Amino acid sequence: MQKIVLIFLMKTLSLFQIKDGANKGFCDTIEPGDIMINYPLKRPPQKTTSSSVANRGMDLEEAINQTNDHYVANDIAYIYKKPIPIQVVKVDYERRSAARISEAYYKIPSTTDYNGLYKGKYIDFEAKETQNKTSFPLKNIHEHQVLHLDHIAKHGGIGFIIVAFTKLGKVFLLDSQYVKAFYDRAVEGRKSIELSEFEALGHLIPEGYVKRLDYLKIVDTVYFQK
Repeated sequence: MQKIVLIFLMKTLSLFQIKDGANKGFCDTIEPGDIMINYPLKRPPQKTTSSSVANRGMDLEEAINQTNDHYVANDIAYIYKKPIPIQVVKVDYERRSAARISEAYYKIPSTTDYNGLYKGKYIDFEAKETQNKTSFPLKNIHEHQVLHLDHIAKHGGIGFIIVAFTKLGKVFLLDSQYVKAFYDRAVEGRKSIELSEFEALGHLIPEGYVKRLDYLKIVDTVYFQK
């Protein structure tokens, strides 16, 4: 019986056409006499990637904007990105349906990126990214922005910065009082905020898919549970 099965398999295999020394692929032309056998396909293993902002190819601003859209759509908070105050000087009209601003300047120094209202409190914050794995250079934030956040806090508002360590896939919220302290330290000392200082004094912001960067979860913990 085993001998009969072996002979049958040898005859079946001999019916496959061979071109250029290789077996036919799925896309080759089927010719008379060919026998088609449905073998199970071997699928390549799926690569798994982190769900962090950096690994999704999404920059920090886009993640915050999508999160803010969710907050507004669900009547959770009303927080928006501030428009940049610029004065347009020259516009080039390449064609009738399109115009391009070729020269402009800032009317006044911009303060911070976002502001709005949450649970009756005014919120104001700046968002920054860094490729550095060990620290956030303070040259990435301006003195007038630090002072602006400090004034917001002194008048009863909520001020902070959100910093994304893009290569680490970590995003932190740091209160304005610490931002001011580190900025003052930079006058004669270290001109950056260490990752370890973010871990000790800041708060890691959880990431998700519906709320990409749920920073209000941290705001609840830090500012509304005192």
